[in-house]
Amino acid sequence: MLEHFCECYSNLSGLILCPVLGSITLLFIPNSRIRPIRLIGLCASLITFLYSPVPRIQFDSSTAKSQFVESLRWLPYENINFYLGIDGISLFFVILTTFLIPICISVGWSGMRSYGKEYITAFLIREFLMIAVFRMLDLLLFYVFPESVPIPMFTPGQFRFGATPYSTIIIGVWGSRQRKIKAAYQFFLYTLLGSLFMLLAILLILFQTGTTDLQISLTTEFSERRQIFLWIASFASFAVKVPMVPVHIWLPEAHVEAPTAGSVILAGIPLKFGTHGFLRFSIPMFPEATLCSTPFIYTLSAIAIIYTSLTTSRQIDLKKIIAYSSVAHMNLVTIGMFSRAAAGIGGSILPMLSHGLVPSALFLCVGVLYDRHKTRLVRYYGGLVSTMPNLSTIFFSFTLANMSSPGTSSFIGEFLILVGAFQRNSLVATLAALGMILGAAYSLWLYNRVVSGNLKPDFLHKFSDSNGREVSIFIPFLTFFVAKCYSLNAELLTLLVRMGVHPKVFPDCMHTSVSNLVQHGKFH
Repeated sequence: MLEHFCECYSNLSGLILCPVLGSITLLFIPNSRIRPIRLIGLCASLITFLYSPVPRIQFDSSTAKSQFVESLRWLPYENINFYLGIDGISLFFVILTTFLIPICISVGWSGMRSYGKEYITAFLIREFLMIAVFRMLDLLLFYVFPESVPIPMFTPGQFRFGATPYSTIIIGVWGSRQRKIKAAYQFFLYTLLGSLFMLLAILLILFQTGTTDLQISLTTEFSERRQIFLWIASFASFAVKVPMVPVHIWLPEAHVEAPTAGSVILAGIPLKFGTHGFLRFSIPMFPEATLCSTPFIYTLSAIAIIYTSLTTSRQIDLKKIIAYSSVAHMNLVTIGMFSRAAAGIGGSILPMLSHGLVPSALFLCVGVLYDRHKTRLVRYYGGLVSTMPNLSTIFFSFTLANMSSPGTSSFIGEFLILVGAFQRNSLVATLAALGMILGAAYSLWLYNRVVSGNLKPDFLHKFSDSNGREVSIFIPFLTFFVAKCYSLNAELLTLLVRMGVHPKVFPDCMHTSVSNLVQHGKFH
Protein backbone atom coordinates (compact mmCIF):
# COMPACT_ATOMS: atom_id res chain seq x y z
CA MET A 1 0.00 0.00 0.00
CA LEU A 2 2.86 2.36 0.84
CA GLU A 3 4.56 1.53 -2.46
CA HIS A 4 1.33 2.37 -4.27
CA PHE A 5 1.25 5.69 -2.45
CA CYS A 6 4.78 6.47 -3.61
CA GLU A 7 3.92 5.55 -7.21
CA CYS A 8 0.83 7.73 -7.19
CA TYR A 9 2.56 10.72 -5.63
CA SER A 10 6.11 10.37 -6.94
CA ASN A 11 5.76 13.63 -8.87
CA LEU A 12 6.41 16.72 -6.85
CA SER A 13 3.41 18.86 -7.77
CA GLY A 14 1.90 18.34 -4.35
CA LEU A 15 5.12 19.58 -2.77
CA ILE A 16 4.53 22.97 -4.37
CA LEU A 17 0.75 22.98 -4.01
CA CYS A 18 0.66 22.33 -0.25
CA PRO A 19 1.98 25.74 0.86
CA VAL A 20 -0.02 27.48 -1.88
CA LEU A 21 -3.26 25.84 -0.76
CA GLY A 22 -2.41 26.66 2.85
CA SER A 23 -1.92 30.36 2.07
CA ILE A 24 -5.13 30.47 0.04
CA THR A 25 -7.05 28.88 2.93
CA LEU A 26 -5.77 31.58 5.28
CA LEU A 27 -7.37 34.27 3.10
CA PHE A 28 -10.84 33.11 4.19
CA ILE A 29 -10.10 33.24 7.93
CA PRO A 30 -10.63 36.52 9.85
CA ASN A 31 -7.54 38.12 11.34
CA SER A 32 -9.07 37.92 14.81
CA ARG A 33 -9.05 34.10 14.82
CA ILE A 34 -5.34 33.78 15.47
CA ARG A 35 -5.44 30.21 16.84
CA PRO A 36 -6.94 28.62 13.67
CA ILE A 37 -4.53 30.71 11.59
CA ARG A 38 -1.56 29.33 13.52
CA LEU A 39 -2.76 25.75 13.29
CA ILE A 40 -3.55 25.90 9.55
CA GLY A 41 -0.17 27.46 8.75
CA LEU A 42 1.71 24.93 10.87
CA CYS A 43 -0.25 21.98 9.48
CA ALA A 44 0.33 23.10 5.87
CA SER A 45 4.06 23.37 6.46
CA LEU A 46 4.23 20.04 8.32
CA ILE A 47 2.32 18.23 5.55
CA THR A 48 4.77 19.66 3.02
CA PHE A 49 7.71 18.50 5.13
CA LEU A 50 6.31 14.97 5.58
CA TYR A 51 5.66 14.79 1.85
CA SER A 52 9.16 15.94 0.83
CA PRO A 53 11.04 12.64 1.58
CA VAL A 54 8.74 10.67 -0.76
CA PRO A 55 10.89 11.38 -3.90
CA ARG A 56 13.95 10.32 -1.89
CA ILE A 57 12.46 6.84 -1.49
CA GLN A 58 12.07 6.30 -5.23
CA PHE A 59 15.06 8.36 -6.30
CA ASP A 60 17.40 6.54 -8.70
CA SER A 61 20.92 7.55 -7.66
CA SER A 62 22.49 5.68 -10.60
CA THR A 63 21.51 8.33 -13.15
CA ALA A 64 22.45 11.99 -13.42
CA LYS A 65 19.30 12.90 -15.35
CA SER A 66 16.60 14.99 -13.74
CA GLN A 67 13.86 12.81 -12.31
CA PHE A 68 10.14 13.33 -11.65
CA VAL A 69 10.16 15.78 -14.56
CA GLU A 70 6.94 17.70 -15.14
CA SER A 71 6.15 20.19 -17.90
CA LEU A 72 3.49 22.83 -18.29
CA ARG A 73 3.14 25.02 -21.38
CA TRP A 74 3.63 28.60 -20.19
CA LEU A 75 4.74 30.94 -23.04
CA PRO A 76 4.33 28.91 -26.24
CA TYR A 77 5.17 31.87 -28.46
CA GLU A 78 8.79 31.81 -27.31
CA ASN A 79 8.99 28.09 -26.49
CA ILE A 80 9.20 28.85 -22.76
CA ASN A 81 7.72 26.11 -20.62
CA PHE A 82 7.26 25.44 -16.92
CA TYR A 83 9.76 22.58 -16.48
CA LEU A 84 10.20 20.98 -13.07
CA GLY A 85 12.52 18.17 -12.03
CA ILE A 86 15.00 17.10 -9.41
CA ASP A 87 18.45 15.48 -9.33
CA GLY A 88 20.95 14.37 -6.72
CA ILE A 89 22.24 17.91 -6.16
CA SER A 90 18.88 19.58 -5.49
CA LEU A 91 17.11 16.69 -3.71
CA PHE A 92 18.27 17.48 -0.18
CA PHE A 93 17.84 21.22 -0.60
CA VAL A 94 14.12 20.70 -1.17
CA ILE A 95 13.92 18.64 2.03
CA LEU A 96 15.92 21.28 3.91
CA THR A 97 13.48 23.97 2.75
CA THR A 98 10.43 22.07 3.93
CA PHE A 99 12.20 21.32 7.22
CA LEU A 100 12.90 24.95 8.12
CA ILE A 101 9.49 26.52 7.38
CA PRO A 102 7.62 24.77 10.26
CA ILE A 103 10.47 25.88 12.52
CA CYS A 104 10.02 29.51 11.43
CA ILE A 105 6.27 29.38 12.00
CA SER A 106 6.81 27.84 15.45
CA VAL A 107 9.37 30.51 16.37
CA GLY A 108 6.80 33.26 15.87
CA TRP A 109 4.02 31.31 17.57
CA SER A 110 3.72 33.56 20.63
CA GLY A 111 4.74 36.78 18.91
CA MET A 112 2.23 36.83 16.06
CA ARG A 113 -0.67 38.36 17.92
CA SER A 114 -0.68 41.25 15.44
CA TYR A 115 -0.76 40.52 11.72
CA GLY A 116 -0.44 36.79 12.35
CA LYS A 117 -2.17 35.86 9.12
CA GLU A 118 0.19 38.02 7.07
CA TYR A 119 3.18 36.54 8.92
CA ILE A 120 2.27 32.92 8.19
CA THR A 121 1.11 33.63 4.64
CA ALA A 122 4.45 35.28 3.86
CA PHE A 123 6.36 32.17 4.97
CA LEU A 124 4.09 29.76 3.07
CA ILE A 125 4.44 31.75 -0.15
CA ARG A 126 8.17 31.91 0.44
CA GLU A 127 8.27 28.13 0.85
CA PHE A 128 6.51 27.63 -2.48
CA LEU A 129 8.99 29.91 -4.24
CA MET A 130 12.08 28.32 -2.66
CA ILE A 131 10.99 24.77 -3.53
CA ALA A 132 10.38 25.92 -7.10
CA VAL A 133 13.90 27.38 -7.30
CA PHE A 134 15.57 24.04 -6.59
CA ARG A 135 13.22 22.17 -8.95
CA MET A 136 13.26 24.60 -11.87
CA LEU A 137 14.58 23.39 -15.24
CA ASP A 138 13.67 26.48 -17.27
CA LEU A 139 16.20 29.30 -17.43
CA LEU A 140 13.73 32.18 -17.41
CA LEU A 141 11.85 30.79 -14.42
CA PHE A 142 15.21 29.93 -12.87
CA TYR A 143 15.67 33.72 -12.88
CA VAL A 144 12.11 34.64 -11.89
CA PHE A 145 11.69 32.45 -8.81
CA PRO A 146 14.92 33.39 -6.96
CA GLU A 147 14.14 37.05 -7.57
CA SER A 148 10.63 36.52 -6.24
CA VAL A 149 11.77 34.91 -2.99
CA PRO A 150 12.73 38.26 -1.33
CA ILE A 151 9.28 39.72 -2.05
CA PRO A 152 7.47 38.17 0.94
CA MET A 153 10.34 39.16 3.22
CA PHE A 154 12.18 42.21 1.95
CA THR A 155 10.21 43.99 -0.76
CA PRO A 156 10.02 47.76 -0.29
CA GLY A 157 6.55 49.02 -0.92
CA GLN A 158 3.66 50.50 1.02
CA PHE A 159 1.52 47.89 2.74
CA ARG A 160 -1.12 49.33 5.04
CA PHE A 161 -2.16 47.10 7.90
CA GLY A 162 -4.94 48.86 9.77
CA ALA A 163 -4.10 52.54 9.97
CA THR A 164 -0.31 52.31 10.07
CA PRO A 165 1.84 52.17 6.90
CA TYR A 166 4.64 49.64 6.80
CA SER A 167 7.34 49.47 4.17
CA THR A 168 8.28 45.80 4.26
CA ILE A 169 6.49 42.59 4.99
CA ILE A 170 8.61 40.53 7.39
CA ILE A 171 11.50 42.85 8.24
CA GLY A 172 9.46 46.06 8.02
CA VAL A 173 6.54 44.78 10.10
CA TRP A 174 8.22 42.33 12.47
CA GLY A 175 11.80 43.68 12.36
CA SER A 176 13.50 44.75 15.55
CA ARG A 177 14.94 48.23 15.05
CA GLN A 178 14.49 51.54 13.24
CA ARG A 179 17.03 50.72 10.50
CA LYS A 180 14.95 47.81 9.26
CA ILE A 181 13.64 49.77 6.26
CA LYS A 182 17.18 50.63 5.18
CA ALA A 183 18.21 46.99 5.47
CA ALA A 184 15.26 45.92 3.30
CA TYR A 185 16.10 48.45 0.60
CA GLN A 186 19.77 47.52 0.72
CA PHE A 187 19.10 43.82 0.22
CA PHE A 188 16.55 44.39 -2.51
CA LEU A 189 18.75 46.76 -4.53
CA TYR A 190 21.84 44.56 -4.23
CA THR A 191 20.03 41.50 -5.54
CA LEU A 192 18.03 43.36 -8.18
CA LEU A 193 20.99 45.12 -9.79
CA GLY A 194 23.06 41.95 -9.90
CA SER A 195 20.25 39.90 -11.36
CA LEU A 196 19.60 42.27 -14.26
CA PHE A 197 22.80 41.00 -15.86
CA MET A 198 21.55 37.45 -15.40
CA LEU A 199 18.38 38.36 -17.29
CA LEU A 200 20.42 39.70 -20.21
CA ALA A 201 22.41 36.45 -20.27
CA ILE A 202 19.20 34.39 -20.42
CA LEU A 203 17.90 36.49 -23.32
CA LEU A 204 21.15 35.91 -25.22
CA ILE A 205 20.89 32.16 -24.62
CA LEU A 206 17.26 32.24 -25.82
CA PHE A 207 18.26 33.95 -29.06
CA GLN A 208 20.98 31.35 -29.73
CA THR A 209 19.16 28.16 -28.73
CA GLY A 210 15.54 29.16 -29.40
CA THR A 211 14.45 27.88 -25.99
CA THR A 212 15.02 28.45 -22.29
CA ASP A 213 15.05 24.73 -21.46
CA LEU A 214 18.02 24.24 -19.13
CA GLN A 215 18.62 20.68 -20.31
CA ILE A 216 18.93 21.82 -23.94
CA SER A 217 21.17 24.76 -22.99
CA LEU A 218 23.55 22.40 -21.19
CA THR A 219 24.18 20.57 -24.46
CA THR A 220 24.71 23.77 -26.47
CA GLU A 221 28.22 24.80 -27.47
CA PHE A 222 28.91 28.49 -26.87
CA SER A 223 31.90 30.31 -28.30
CA GLU A 224 34.65 31.19 -25.82
CA ARG A 225 33.96 34.93 -26.05
CA ARG A 226 30.24 34.39 -25.51
CA GLN A 227 30.93 32.04 -22.61
CA ILE A 228 33.01 34.69 -20.87
CA PHE A 229 30.28 37.31 -21.29
CA LEU A 230 27.56 34.94 -20.09
CA TRP A 231 29.68 33.78 -17.16
CA ILE A 232 30.34 37.36 -16.01
CA ALA A 233 26.64 38.17 -16.28
CA SER A 234 25.64 35.16 -14.20
CA PHE A 235 28.46 35.82 -11.72
CA ALA A 236 27.07 39.31 -11.04
CA SER A 237 23.84 37.68 -9.89
CA PHE A 238 25.15 34.69 -7.99
CA ALA A 239 28.00 36.51 -6.20
CA VAL A 240 25.51 38.78 -4.43
CA LYS A 241 23.46 35.82 -3.25
CA VAL A 242 26.43 33.81 -1.88
CA PRO A 243 27.48 36.56 -0.82
CA MET A 244 31.06 37.20 -1.91
CA VAL A 245 33.26 40.12 -0.93
CA PRO A 246 32.74 43.02 -1.62
CA VAL A 247 28.97 42.57 -2.21
CA HIS A 248 28.37 41.02 1.20
CA ILE A 249 27.43 44.14 3.16
CA TRP A 250 23.68 43.55 2.87
CA LEU A 251 23.79 40.25 4.78
CA PRO A 252 24.82 41.40 8.30
CA GLU A 253 22.41 44.34 8.10
CA ALA A 254 19.53 42.14 6.97
CA HIS A 255 20.17 39.63 9.76
CA VAL A 256 20.41 42.28 12.45
CA GLU A 257 17.14 43.94 11.48
CA ALA A 258 15.17 40.76 10.74
CA PRO A 259 13.11 38.93 13.37
CA THR A 260 14.43 35.57 14.55
CA ALA A 261 12.38 33.57 12.04
CA GLY A 262 13.55 35.86 9.22
CA SER A 263 17.18 35.25 10.15
CA VAL A 264 16.59 31.49 10.35
CA ILE A 265 15.13 31.21 6.86
CA LEU A 266 17.58 33.70 5.33
CA ALA A 267 20.58 31.78 6.65
CA GLY A 268 19.01 28.42 5.85
CA ILE A 269 17.92 28.70 2.21
CA PRO A 270 18.38 31.93 0.15
CA LEU A 271 22.15 31.98 0.71
CA LYS A 272 22.25 28.67 -1.19
CA PHE A 273 20.74 30.21 -4.33
CA GLY A 274 24.08 31.66 -5.39
CA THR A 275 26.11 28.48 -4.93
CA HIS A 276 23.29 26.37 -6.38
CA GLY A 277 23.24 28.71 -9.39
CA PHE A 278 26.97 28.19 -9.93
CA LEU A 279 26.49 24.41 -9.87
CA ARG A 280 23.35 24.40 -12.00
CA PHE A 281 24.17 27.17 -14.48
CA SER A 282 27.66 28.70 -14.66
CA ILE A 283 29.98 25.73 -14.15
CA PRO A 284 28.38 23.13 -16.48
CA MET A 285 27.18 25.56 -19.15
CA PHE A 286 30.35 27.66 -19.52
CA PRO A 287 33.28 25.28 -18.80
CA GLU A 288 35.94 27.29 -20.64
CA ALA A 289 34.95 30.53 -18.93
CA THR A 290 34.91 28.69 -15.61
CA LEU A 291 38.50 27.54 -16.13
CA CYS A 292 39.58 31.10 -16.96
CA SER A 293 37.79 32.59 -13.97
CA THR A 294 38.94 30.07 -11.36
CA PRO A 295 41.95 32.17 -10.17
CA PHE A 296 39.61 35.15 -9.78
CA ILE A 297 37.13 33.11 -7.73
CA TYR A 298 39.93 31.66 -5.62
CA THR A 299 41.25 35.15 -4.87
CA LEU A 300 37.87 36.60 -3.91
CA SER A 301 36.95 33.58 -1.82
CA ALA A 302 40.27 33.46 0.04
CA ILE A 303 40.06 37.18 0.80
CA ALA A 304 36.46 36.76 1.98
CA ILE A 305 37.32 33.85 4.29
CA ILE A 306 40.21 35.66 6.00
CA TYR A 307 38.62 39.11 6.03
CA THR A 308 35.20 38.08 7.33
CA SER A 309 36.73 35.72 9.90
CA LEU A 310 38.82 38.57 11.30
CA THR A 311 35.83 40.92 11.11
CA THR A 312 33.70 38.43 13.01
CA SER A 313 36.00 38.56 16.02
CA ARG A 314 35.54 42.37 16.17
CA GLN A 315 31.73 42.40 16.21
CA ILE A 316 29.74 43.28 19.30
CA ASP A 317 26.31 42.16 18.08
CA LEU A 318 25.49 38.45 18.39
CA LYS A 319 23.63 38.35 15.09
CA LYS A 320 26.41 40.09 13.20
CA ILE A 321 28.91 37.54 14.51
CA ILE A 322 26.84 34.68 13.08
CA ALA A 323 26.17 36.60 9.85
CA TYR A 324 29.85 37.28 9.13
CA SER A 325 30.73 33.68 9.95
CA SER A 326 28.13 32.64 7.34
CA VAL A 327 29.97 34.67 4.71
CA ALA A 328 33.21 32.85 5.55
CA HIS A 329 31.58 29.41 5.36
CA MET A 330 29.83 30.11 2.06
CA ASN A 331 33.02 31.38 0.44
CA LEU A 332 34.74 28.17 1.48
CA VAL A 333 31.97 26.43 -0.48
CA THR A 334 32.81 28.44 -3.63
CA ILE A 335 36.44 27.29 -3.38
CA GLY A 336 35.25 23.68 -3.41
CA MET A 337 32.92 24.20 -6.36
CA PHE A 338 35.60 25.80 -8.53
CA SER A 339 38.27 23.26 -7.59
CA ARG A 340 37.23 21.32 -10.72
CA ALA A 341 37.56 18.08 -8.74
CA ALA A 342 34.83 15.63 -7.82
CA ALA A 343 35.92 15.67 -4.16
CA GLY A 344 35.75 19.46 -3.99
CA ILE A 345 32.45 19.83 -5.83
CA GLY A 346 30.81 16.97 -3.97
CA GLY A 347 32.24 18.15 -0.67
CA SER A 348 30.90 21.68 -1.21
CA ILE A 349 27.31 20.42 -1.13
CA LEU A 350 27.60 18.96 2.38
CA PRO A 351 28.61 22.29 4.01
CA MET A 352 25.76 23.95 2.13
CA LEU A 353 23.32 21.54 3.77
CA SER A 354 25.03 21.88 7.13
CA HIS A 355 24.99 25.67 6.82
CA GLY A 356 21.23 25.48 6.44
CA LEU A 357 21.05 23.98 9.93
CA VAL A 358 23.88 25.35 12.06
CA PRO A 359 23.57 29.15 11.65
CA SER A 360 19.78 28.80 11.73
CA ALA A 361 20.03 27.07 15.11
CA LEU A 362 22.50 29.68 16.37
CA PHE A 363 20.08 32.45 15.38
CA LEU A 364 17.41 30.62 17.37
CA CYS A 365 19.72 30.62 20.40
CA VAL A 366 20.25 34.36 19.99
CA GLY A 367 16.48 34.79 19.64
CA VAL A 368 15.92 33.05 22.98
CA LEU A 369 18.44 35.36 24.66
CA TYR A 370 16.91 38.45 23.06
CA ASP A 371 13.38 37.49 24.13
CA ARG A 372 14.53 37.49 27.75
CA HIS A 373 17.07 40.28 27.94
CA LYS A 374 16.17 42.56 24.99
CA THR A 375 19.76 42.98 23.91
CA ARG A 376 22.16 41.28 21.52
CA LEU A 377 25.34 43.05 22.66
CA VAL A 378 28.02 40.57 23.71
CA ARG A 379 29.35 42.72 26.56
CA TYR A 380 26.07 42.40 28.48
CA TYR A 381 26.26 38.61 28.66
CA GLY A 382 28.27 36.20 30.77
CA GLY A 383 27.86 33.29 33.16
CA LEU A 384 24.71 31.94 31.49
CA VAL A 385 25.78 28.37 32.22
CA SER A 386 24.62 28.83 35.82
CA THR A 387 21.22 30.33 34.96
CA MET A 388 20.43 28.74 31.56
CA PRO A 389 22.14 25.30 31.54
CA ASN A 390 19.80 23.82 28.90
CA LEU A 391 20.36 26.64 26.42
CA SER A 392 24.09 26.64 27.19
CA THR A 393 24.31 22.95 26.28
CA ILE A 394 22.36 23.45 23.05
CA PHE A 395 24.46 26.51 22.23
CA PHE A 396 27.64 24.49 22.79
CA SER A 397 26.49 21.73 20.41
CA PHE A 398 25.93 24.14 17.55
CA THR A 399 29.10 26.07 18.36
CA LEU A 400 31.05 22.85 17.79
CA ALA A 401 29.26 22.40 14.47
CA ASN A 402 29.93 26.01 13.47
CA MET A 403 33.66 25.53 14.03
CA SER A 404 33.56 22.31 11.92
CA SER A 405 34.58 20.08 14.78
CA PRO A 406 35.24 16.44 13.76
CA GLY A 407 32.09 14.39 14.12
CA THR A 408 29.74 17.23 13.19
CA SER A 409 27.97 17.89 9.91
CA SER A 410 30.41 20.50 8.55
CA PHE A 411 33.66 18.60 9.04
CA ILE A 412 33.48 15.97 6.27
CA GLY A 413 32.36 18.47 3.62
CA GLU A 414 35.02 21.04 4.49
CA PHE A 415 37.68 18.32 4.60
CA LEU A 416 36.70 17.24 1.06
CA ILE A 417 36.80 20.87 -0.06
CA LEU A 418 40.37 21.14 1.21
CA VAL A 419 41.26 17.89 -0.58
CA GLY A 420 39.84 19.16 -3.86
CA ALA A 421 41.42 22.59 -3.48
CA PHE A 422 44.83 21.16 -2.56
CA GLN A 423 44.85 19.15 -5.80
CA ARG A 424 44.59 22.40 -7.76
CA ASN A 425 46.22 25.08 -5.63
CA SER A 426 47.98 24.39 -2.35
CA LEU A 427 48.14 28.08 -1.41
CA VAL A 428 44.37 28.48 -1.66
CA ALA A 429 43.88 25.30 0.35
CA THR A 430 46.23 26.66 3.04
CA LEU A 431 44.32 29.94 3.25
CA ALA A 432 41.03 28.06 3.44
CA ALA A 433 42.42 25.92 6.26
CA LEU A 434 43.54 29.09 8.03
CA GLY A 435 39.96 30.33 7.76
CA MET A 436 38.78 27.18 9.51
CA ILE A 437 41.25 27.84 12.33
CA LEU A 438 39.98 31.41 12.64
CA GLY A 439 36.43 30.04 12.63
CA ALA A 440 37.24 27.87 15.62
CA ALA A 441 38.80 30.88 17.35
CA TYR A 442 35.82 33.23 17.05
CA SER A 443 33.32 30.44 17.79
CA LEU A 444 35.05 29.56 21.06
CA TRP A 445 35.50 33.26 21.87
CA LEU A 446 31.76 33.87 21.42
CA TYR A 447 30.74 30.88 23.52
CA ASN A 448 33.19 31.77 26.26
CA ARG A 449 31.99 35.40 26.45
CA VAL A 450 28.30 34.48 26.57
CA VAL A 451 28.23 31.30 28.65
CA SER A 452 31.33 31.36 30.87
CA GLY A 453 32.57 33.98 33.29
CA ASN A 454 30.59 35.93 35.85
CA LEU A 455 26.95 36.91 35.71
CA LYS A 456 26.16 40.56 35.04
CA PRO A 457 22.99 41.21 37.06
CA ASP A 458 23.20 44.94 36.34
CA PHE A 459 22.23 44.21 32.74
CA LEU A 460 20.43 40.84 32.85
CA HIS A 461 17.37 40.53 35.05
CA LYS A 462 15.26 37.62 33.81
CA PHE A 463 17.09 34.39 34.59
CA SER A 464 14.88 31.69 33.09
CA ASP A 465 16.08 28.73 31.05
CA SER A 466 14.62 27.55 27.76
CA ASN A 467 10.99 26.53 28.14
CA GLY A 468 9.34 23.46 26.65
CA ARG A 469 8.27 25.18 23.42
CA GLU A 470 11.77 26.49 22.77
CA VAL A 471 13.42 23.13 23.46
CA SER A 472 10.92 21.44 21.14
CA ILE A 473 12.01 23.84 18.39
CA PHE A 474 15.68 22.93 18.89
CA ILE A 475 15.06 19.17 18.93
CA PRO A 476 14.35 18.88 15.16
CA PHE A 477 17.78 20.35 14.43
CA LEU A 478 19.36 17.55 16.43
CA THR A 479 17.04 14.81 15.17
CA PHE A 480 15.85 14.31 11.63
CA PHE A 481 13.62 11.88 9.77
CA VAL A 482 15.88 10.08 7.26
CA ALA A 483 14.44 7.48 4.88
CA LYS A 484 16.72 4.73 3.56
CA CYS A 485 16.80 4.38 -0.19
CA TYR A 486 16.67 0.58 -0.15
CA SER A 487 13.59 0.23 2.03
CA LEU A 488 10.69 2.18 3.45
CA ASN A 489 12.00 1.89 7.00
CA ALA A 490 12.90 5.20 8.60
CA GLU A 491 15.09 5.98 11.55
CA LEU A 492 15.30 8.96 13.84
CA LEU A 493 18.92 10.04 13.71
CA THR A 494 21.01 12.86 15.04
CA LEU A 495 21.50 14.84 11.84
CA LEU A 496 24.59 16.82 12.84
CA VAL A 497 26.34 13.65 13.99
CA ARG A 498 24.91 11.62 11.09
CA MET A 499 26.41 13.98 8.51
CA GLY A 500 29.69 14.07 10.41
CA VAL A 501 30.22 10.43 11.42
CA HIS A 502 28.34 8.51 8.73
CA PRO A 503 27.47 10.85 5.83
CA LYS A 504 27.32 8.10 3.21
CA VAL A 505 23.61 8.56 2.45
CA PHE A 506 24.27 12.07 1.13
CA PRO A 507 27.19 11.41 -1.29
CA ASP A 508 25.43 8.26 -2.53
CA CYS A 509 22.60 10.35 -3.97
CA MET A 510 24.86 13.14 -5.20
CA HIS A 511 27.77 11.14 -6.62
CA THR A 512 26.38 10.47 -10.10
CA SER A 513 25.16 14.04 -10.56
CA VAL A 514 28.50 15.45 -9.37
CA SER A 515 30.48 13.09 -11.62
CA ASN A 516 28.34 14.11 -14.57
CA LEU A 517 28.97 17.77 -13.74
CA VAL A 518 32.73 17.21 -13.69
CA GLN A 519 32.67 15.29 -16.99
CA HIS A 520 30.29 17.71 -18.66
CA GLY A 521 32.46 20.63 -17.65
CA LYS A 522 35.56 18.83 -18.99
CA PHE A 523 37.30 19.26 -15.64
CA HIS A 524 38.72 15.75 -15.42
